[in-house]
Amino acid sequence: MSVLMTLRVTGDPTAIEKMGADNGALFKGVIADASSRGLISHHFYGSETEVLVVDEWPDEAAFQAFFESSGPQIEQIMSAAGVTAQPAVEFWRPLEVGDEVG
Repeated sequence: MSVLMTLRVTGDPTAIEKMGADNGALFKGVIADASSRGLISHHFYGSETEVLVVDEWPDEAAFQAFFESSGPQIEQIMSAAGVTAQPAVEFWRPLEVGDEVG
């Protein structure tokens, strides 16, 4: 069963959007690499002061292998967003409670 990975950092969500608009090739390259390593879905979210990435991966190991190999590109994106601290990465497994929608 797949897992959700959340990556949360303090940073500037607007800077991430601007970088995506100005340097879409960087983001597309990271996504192409992630997809080749098993990425199922990927989304960026932002609040006033934080960026949240929510991905679905086949398992934790697939994400870890991708994250370790794509360090320079991910660091470039985080740097542009003003991130100075390590991201908080967590993995979430589905709970079978019978109330799923969608």
